[in-house]
Amino acid sequence: MNATVYINGHNLGTHPYGYTSFFHDLTPHLQAGSNNVLTVRVDQSKHRNSRWYAGSGIYRHVWLHVADSVHVVPWGTFVTTPQVSAAQAKVVVNMKLANESGKQSDLALQTVVYGGSDAVAGRANSSAAANPGATIEVSQEITVDQPALWTPDTPNLYRAVTRVTEDGKAIDEVSTTFGIRSIEWSADRGFVLNGKPLKMCGGCVHHDQGPLGALAFDRAEERRVQMLKESGFNAIRTAHNPPSPAFLDASDRLGMLVMDEAFDCWAKGKNPFDYSVSFKDWWQRDIDAMVLRDRNHPSVVMWSIGNEIPERGEPLGAQEAKMIADYVRALDPSRPITSALNFIFGKWSDTDGYYSALDIAGYNYNLNNHADDRKRVPSRIMACTESYPQSTFDYWSMVDDSPYIIGDFVWTAIDYLGESGLGRWYYRDPKDTSQEGYGAPYPCHGADCGDIDICGNRTANAHYRNIVWNRGEKLFLGVRQAPPEGKNLRVTRWGVWPVYASWTWPGMEGKPLEVEIYSRGEAVRLYLDDKLIGEKPTTRAEKFKANFSVPYAPGVLKVVALQGSGTIATSVLKTAGEPVQIRLTADRKSLRADGQGLSFITVEAVDAHGQPHPNVDHPVTFSLNGPGTIAAVGNADLTSEEPYQGNQRKLFHGTGLVIIRSSRTAGALTIAATAPGLKSGSIQLVSRA
Repeated sequence: MNATVYINGHNLGTHPYGYTSFFHDLTPHLQAGSNNVLTVRVDQSKHRNSRWYAGSGIYRHVWLHVADSVHVVPWGTFVTTPQVSAAQAKVVVNMKLANESGKQSDLALQTVVYGGSDAVAGRANSSAAANPGATIEVSQEITVDQPALWTPDTPNLYRAVTRVTEDGKAIDEVSTTFGIRSIEWSADRGFVLNGKPLKMCGGCVHHDQGPLGALAFDRAEERRVQMLKESGFNAIRTAHNPPSPAFLDASDRLGMLVMDEAFDCWAKGKNPFDYSVSFKDWWQRDIDAMVLRDRNHPSVVMWSIGNEIPERGEPLGAQEAKMIADYVRALDPSRPITSALNFIFGKWSDTDGYYSALDIAGYNYNLNNHADDRKRVPSRIMACTESYPQSTFDYWSMVDDSPYIIGDFVWTAIDYLGESGLGRWYYRDPKDTSQEGYGAPYPCHGADCGDIDICGNRTANAHYRNIVWNRGEKLFLGVRQAPPEGKNLRVTRWGVWPVYASWTWPGMEGKPLEVEIYSRGEAVRLYLDDKLIGEKPTTRAEKFKANFSVPYAPGVLKVVALQGSGTIATSVLKTAGEPVQIRLTADRKSLRADGQGLSFITVEAVDAHGQPHPNVDHPVTFSLNGPGTIAAVGNADLTSEEPYQGNQRKLFHGTGLVIIRSSRTAGALTIAATAPGLKSGSIQLVSRA
């Protein structure tokens, strides 16, 4: 928050909102032929300004733009596809050009659209005259035959390259990546992409990168989108602020729908120094920064103007919602507008005025109101903008059964820093009937409610969600955590009962463990050492779940999913042997020597057969030889007091993470890991220029 920029000691201005991009013109204050000093001062002294971990300082890219005095305005290009079919698409390229010279400029503009393999898909030429000091708008139309449409499953991209010339000399060139796709929305069909209704299998994500803190490395952003895509998500809500451009670039390339969100509050705040302090003077500029910057991304299919706004049930909230929504529509009429509302103290119908300003009504945790709201306002389109992880089936059933509900966004898709203790579970005395508080005290430092943990490992609930959504997985086998004798296991509101894909439970021999199975089959059969334990149905009526009580004995636990007379999937858990070695597995072994390359290396303790051991908590020490640095270390324990920076971290449930960052020097890198009583592990990477 509160970034003040100086050039050669001259104050260029202060930007209060830490989540939106901004520009300053350095030109009048540069000293030709001398060293120029650019200074950014961030004043983060006034806390609290966010309800989660915000970070501090420069955490996203800073770019220096060099342009002619006549140029395309930054964020001044807007590419739309108002007519789309399988045979043909109309592409409209709108541009703003500024003439900051002292004379009239007669300009020629050529835009070429490139498709896959850089094949030319269409072009347009036009001319324009710009008076000195004027900003003009130019529009071009280009027809693309047999377009390759953008969808989450086929994220085809195009580039519109506009070259501006004057007197035959090129003075500016702008390349804009876009996708050809159409979106519609209605209460009868819901959200429609390229003419086909599509349900959003969504999750909310905060902006932090776990062990990396708030640093928005391009690769870290891409990895998050990859993990969510692989887990079955097709949509993300950027809670509760605009994301980095790198996050949207990755969503475009990989095929992820995005609800791009602006604010967590408006005129009324939630914390003493949050956005409410700046809302009156800055909301239009920050909406500009979000919409103008992000509107060419095909992944962005919806704008959210706010989350759980405190004045949501009041006339003031309705007025503000209309004011902001109308402003967004003036900038971009091609996308629907939503906002996320949770419970209010008055009548729920008091939110009707607020909702009337929106195209899609966002419901946080209160989607059970949908039937009554449908009767009262039949034209309303709805989205479950936040849902409890423990109610995965119930929320999705409402979405799946109701055309006017476009999707569900769980809170959350990935664990995050801040809102400490949200989603936790703990042991307590059976006589303790106290009500759960919000969060938990130190050493809790993060929210443990994600389908994916802070290091990138999928939880059991991630597999369950995939199966409920019918996104490809057919079977998951796990075991519920058993509380110690004399204790109960308490799951808090955003949590789920801990379930692990493990049949290694020393000390539990002969005691019953609850085996939990998720399946898309009609039924499942469970075996221990090839002896049938039992068979149970796993249809929708059973919420795709089956549970068995099994006395623990080391061996092989196996489940098969049945459909008709056949088997559609099998899953096996084997008791691990004693841990003997550390194993390192990199998500990528080749990095770019640009100081930005990252390799996320999973650290595991394995037995003599290479099977991970889930109960090891050894401290692991890392060393690096070569042109790079250890950017961060971590594990999924959000109560750990170990630092994320350093060269040592304990394993948690037998696993951990070390993140390697490239330097600007090419060369080979060797990472080694040692732990007491275990053979060391190592891995080689290469950094290329």
